[in-house]
Amino acid sequence: QILCDSLELAGEGRLLALLEERKRKLAAEGLFDEERKKPLPLFPSRVAIVTSPTGAAIRDILQVLRRRNSGLHLVILPAPVQGEGAGEKLAKQIERANRFSLGEVIILGRGGGSLEDLLPFSDEVLVRAVADSRIPVISAVGHEVDWAICDYAASRRAPTPSAAAE
Repeated sequence: QILCDSLELAGEGRLLALLEERKRKLAAEGLFDEERKKPLPLFPSRVAIVTSPTGAAIRDILQVLRRRNSGLHLVILPAPVQGEGAGEKLAKQIERANRFSLGEVIILGRGGGSLEDLLPFSDEVLVRAVADSRIPVISAVGHEVDWAICDYAASRRAPTPSAAAE
């Protein structure tokens, strides 16, 4: 038998509640509306990739792109994909890609990780940068079951970085 006087959320519960609240707020502002999403180019000649230059995700993306279309011009915009300030740095690279027209499409991604590892991709600054991008953004965060708020603002969500490259 267990007697309980009160319950309090702890750990992932608080984090998920925070993310859900952020998602509701940004959705209410219209950042996830279908009319904001841009069509992907059928045969892009230049692809901008915003990710860690040392992670497995970039290797997977490059391998798929070389196999599928070795003539693509690729621009890698390096940024940390986890930790303090990563969301802002990723957002700056999205903004840079737009300012200098560095791609006809942007792949934003990283491999899988814990909910905490993926937090930068739910950072409000990054979500706004993705929503405001005039270049279509493919969000490729984690694996099939992972999600981030930038998935909702992107023109397209890919279940993995490799799928984004395809």
